[in-house]
Amino acid sequence: MGLSFRAIRRTQSLHEQTYQALRTAILSGELAGGERLIETQLAQMLNVSRTPVREALCQLQRENLVTADPNNGLRVATLSIADAADLYDCRIALEQLSVAGASQNATPTQLKQLESIVQQAENNTQARSGELTNYQLLYADCQFHRLLAQSSGNSWLVTLLDQVFDKMILVRLRTMEYNPGVLEIRSEHRRIYQAVSEQNPAAAVQAIKEHLIASKARVIKEIQEIEQQHGKIDKLK
Repeated sequence: MGLSFRAIRRTQSLHEQTYQALRTAILSGELAGGERLIETQLAQMLNVSRTPVREALCQLQRENLVTADPNNGLRVATLSIADAADLYDCRIALEQLSVAGASQNATPTQLKQLESIVQQAENNTQARSGELTNYQLLYADCQFHRLLAQSSGNSWLVTLLDQVFDKMILVRLRTMEYNPGVLEIRSEHRRIYQAVSEQNPAAAVQAIKEHLIASKARVIKEIQEIEQQHGKIDKLK
C-alpha cells in the first residue's frame, strides 16, 4: 500500500487533517474497498503519531466508510448488492425533491454550472476514450447531482444527500474499476438539465427517476458479475 498524498502540514488540528487525508484517499479509490488499514503504516505515511490516525479511523467507522473485520482489524468498507439497492432507493426518493426544487429555484449561475458539467461529460465522449479518469467522471457525476440539490434551495436535503453520496462513491468505484461504461452521465444528465432549465418540475422528476432506476440496474448487474467472478476464482484456489 503506497499513498500518494503528502505528509500533512500542521496548520490545523492533526485529527482533522488526518481524517480528511484518509477520507479523501478512500473516496478517490486510492485506498480500495476491502483494503486493510494498519495504524502504524498510516501514521508513518502521514508523518503523525498513531493517536490522530486512530481517532480518524474511529470517525470514518462511524460514517460507515471503514468497517471492522472478523479479526478486529479495520478495512475500507465494501458495500453489498443490498447496500447499493438501498442507497439508490434513498436517492430516488430524495433527488425527486432536488429536481423539483431546482426547477423552481435554480439561479442563472447554477444553471450555467449544471450545463457546464453536462457539456464536459459530452465532450469527453467525443474525445478519445479514457481522456478523463474513472474518478474524474465519478466526481463530475457527484458534482452534477449535488448542485441539483443545492439549486433546490433546501439545505437539509443537501446534508442528507451528502451522506448518501459518500457511500455511493464506494459502490461506483468498485463497479467502474471493472466496467467504466456503467457510469452514464451524458444523455441522461442532459435530459435532467433540460427539464430543470425549462422550469418543468414534472419532466425533471420523471427524468431523474428514469436515470436513477437505470443506474441502479446497471450497478447491481455489475456487482453481481464481479461477485460471480470472485466466486469462481475462490473455487479454483
